[in-house]
Amino acid sequence: MGKHMIFKSFMISLFLLLVLAGCTRPAEPQDIVIGVVWPFKTNNNLFNESIDLAVKEINAGGGINGKELKLLKEDDGSEVVKGLSIAESLARNKSVRAVIGHRNSFISIPASAIYSQAGLTMLSPASTAKELTRNGYRNVFRNLPGDDKIAQRLAGHMARLGVKQMVIYYTADAYGTGLANLFEDQAKLLGITIVDRFNYYSNVEELKRLYSRWQAFGFDGIFIATAMPGAANFIHDAGQAGIKGPFIGGNALDSKELIAIGGEAAEGTLVGSAFNPNSERPEVKSFITSFRQQYHLDPTANAALGYDAVKMLAAAMEKAGTEDRASVADGLRDLGRWRGVCGVHELGETGDDLGNLVILKQLQNGKFVCLEE
Repeated sequence: MGKHMIFKSFMISLFLLLVLAGCTRPAEPQDIVIGVVWPFKTNNNLFNESIDLAVKEINAGGGINGKELKLLKEDDGSEVVKGLSIAESLARNKSVRAVIGHRNSFISIPASAIYSQAGLTMLSPASTAKELTRNGYRNVFRNLPGDDKIAQRLAGHMARLGVKQMVIYYTADAYGTGLANLFEDQAKLLGITIVDRFNYYSNVEELKRLYSRWQAFGFDGIFIATAMPGAANFIHDAGQAGIKGPFIGGNALDSKELIAIGGEAAEGTLVGSAFNPNSERPEVKSFITSFRQQYHLDPTANAALGYDAVKMLAAAMEKAGTEDRASVADGLRDLGRWRGVCGVHELGETGDDLGNLVILKQLQNGKFVCLEE
């Protein structure tokens, strides 16, 4: 074979290799995938419905940069081991551009290290523990007020009411311990004495004995730093023990479970939350109208926060002009003051939401009523 034929044969082979390489090259993804981790089966509270509504609206409006948004949903069952396993799976899945979750701070905090290492942005619409945003991770955020802001607002309100002595009931996890500590610190600064603090009771009879001790000290209310349904169970048991409260708690108590489980004893409970369904803001009115049309139900705080989380990530990707993992965190910070259902969000350098988002609600006649201050 002559040199000309060898060269021709080589060029044909090279052309075929290039064609084959082009045929096997991965196609650019047509969809944008966001992972969502939540205890859907055990503690949904209309969260699932709200994120689906947000996706439906985004895709009806042309998607994100012309691509459809899809959610990859995982249920962590509020279990640490399961939650971390899911986090590792999402981190390895290169089609996942960002993650919404987790609900529980005791899962979100260790999971955030996994997402950070993978360069995957995590936006939590529920985890309020202070430690979540104290590790220097550039791609870990939350779109609700942290426990420090909630504790400060609640303690301030109680001080204005003239409260002088309080009891704290908490759970020994990241959320309970952190919120209890923050509230106690704020209470002391405002002249409120914590006469007792406990994280366990065996039965109603033990609560009766504790109640006698608190009465001897004098107390004006009980601060509850625990998640649902534990908080509602405690209020129910306290009512059985003859304890009238008042009861005060963080955003976890903003749930219909408080009414269903706590019963009459829950009446008057004060909650620091992040959603005012009675607001006249157009974003709130539009969201409630769409939610009712879609599901024939009134949205919860978890629903509003989940809706905002999806919309914020979509806006961040649109603003960045690209949906790759590396750009999502920068896109979130570049949103500036972003108007959502829960208020004006602004994500700071640490990943905390700097917006003035704390809403005080009180359970009155079986319904939450927002308090004006």
